[in-house]
Amino acid sequence: MKVFKVPLIIRGEVIDDFTVEYPGRKGGVSFVTPDVNKYLKKLTTTPASLEDLYRISIDDILDFMVEVGARFNLESNPYVQEAFEISTLTSGMTEPVLRAVYSGFDKICEKSFLSEYVEAQVGRKYLESWVPVILADGRTFSMRAYGSRMVHAIAGNSPMCAFLTVLRNAVTRSDAIIKLPSNDPLTAVSLLRTMIDIDADHPITHHASAAYWKGGDENIEARIYTPRNIEKIVAWGGFASIKHITKYLQPGIDLITLDPKHSASIIGKEGLASDATIQEIAWRAASDCGAFNQELCSNSRVIYVHCDAEDSDEMARLNQFGKALYDSLQKLPSTLSTPAKYRIPELEQQINALVMDDDYYRVFQGAERCGAVIVSQTDEPVEFTAMLACRTVNIVPIADLADIVKRINSDTQTIGIYPASLKESLRQQLGFQGAQHLIDLGYMVYLDFVGPQDAVEVERRMLKWVKDITIKTEIAAKPWEGKKSHDALLSGQLF
Repeated sequence: MKVFKVPLIIRGEVIDDFTVEYPGRKGGVSFVTPDVNKYLKKLTTTPASLEDLYRISIDDILDFMVEVGARFNLESNPYVQEAFEISTLTSGMTEPVLRAVYSGFDKICEKSFLSEYVEAQVGRKYLESWVPVILADGRTFSMRAYGSRMVHAIAGNSPMCAFLTVLRNAVTRSDAIIKLPSNDPLTAVSLLRTMIDIDADHPITHHASAAYWKGGDENIEARIYTPRNIEKIVAWGGFASIKHITKYLQPGIDLITLDPKHSASIIGKEGLASDATIQEIAWRAASDCGAFNQELCSNSRVIYVHCDAEDSDEMARLNQFGKALYDSLQKLPSTLSTPAKYRIPELEQQINALVMDDDYYRVFQGAERCGAVIVSQTDEPVEFTAMLACRTVNIVPIADLADIVKRINSDTQTIGIYPASLKESLRQQLGFQGAQHLIDLGYMVYLDFVGPQDAVEVERRMLKWVKDITIKTEIAAKPWEGKKSHDALLSGQLF
């Protein structure tokens, strides 16, 4: 078993007294790290400490992040190389897919993209100045966004979670304590160490920390999760971890949850219209299902097709689509998807049980860990949809589009839809049902992080929105006279 070293990073300082050992979540590895209990006073900070972030401009921040992206290079950065090495052991993604992810950060950190990101997520003007609006009664209402002291309990299913957290913290001028995940303990650390090498005294470097402790350690969390030390928590996690964090909530702490989700696809009748179209939607669906080895919340796991299970011709075309989808999954480029890294025996047992039940299911599968496509022969999905992983997909025929919409709920994150005209006609109803990301079938990999995540404008929630009201002169001069008396003010008649 290889033992990795995960230093504690506190605002530009690398602490390496490795005294505590933890197991990695997968891969037969463990890591040693400093005891966070010894450094809790240094790990937290005061509201006034954020002032240095307001002595630099948003352009200064973006220029710094551009340089971070340029240095965050798998070929030359030893911190990134070590993060990549442990991820190849602990991540559900295979080495070729991870290599592609780790090699793409410099493209994100182009100045033009980052500027677009800031404008789309918040609006640069709110980050740089007070934005005034003159109201109908003459008052001036001004608003500005300020950063917060935060804990980010991030997920480790993709290195992008760490990178996005650091970027969000930078552009919102916030202070971050990043709680590292056991299945990716080094990506955030490698980012912060790269920032330290560039400029250990930069305000962005001084407001980013990364630490590992075992989730649920109340001796640590009860001392961090108080309004004296933090104002917001961004938590990526399942029911148990979020439920645990809620015990610390009180006035002064805002919880922003990014829960695990499942995603789906919706294909209209047009998708089964011809052999050529069936092949096209098979390629598109394969990308949405298989990208990143189906490790992300945005990967499709159930595909609803507008098809009548009582119509033998339509079902023949649906089963043709199932076979084409399986074949397409095997042909995806290795930088996007490969045979699964691991086996799930319980899932395999469920699939094997369906093979003998061809009245209700058609199962397309091949060599071990190559995934499977299960085509329901009725309008019911398999009972184990929550287990679908390792490029395993369930295709379900639904005779009524309205019935497809009813099967969507707030647990459904991303929906790839074909054709595009169907997306436009269904998006309002899907929004009512709780769907969060809609995109053309086959383009899940283009979702990136511009726009809301899981129906939450995360960057805007991270910020504190402060307002300033200026009263017009004739009201402000003598507010106690006549109609503008105190009684009038209390009765709502002042304006």
